[in-house]
Amino acid sequence: MAKKFPSHPKHPERICWGCDKYCPADSLNCGNGTDRTQHPVEFWGDDWQEWGQDAAPDTAELPGPSQDEPPFASL
Repeated sequence: MAKKFPSHPKHPERICWGCDKYCPADSLNCGNGTDRTQHPVEFWGDDWQEWGQDAAPDTAELPGPSQDEPPFASL
């Protein structure tokens, strides 16, 4: 079972957030690379969980083939 992901850790810079091990930044045990994976709060700020929540659903229809020509007319 995966550990609960903290939304606002006290010192996110001290931990690698790349997997469920949450290794200290100076001893990366999982082999995810040579650099630690940053927490989303370090990238996008304290309101990182609210991003995209107010997006309106896309209700526009995509254009389809015209009625005058068959779908594969160029073949």
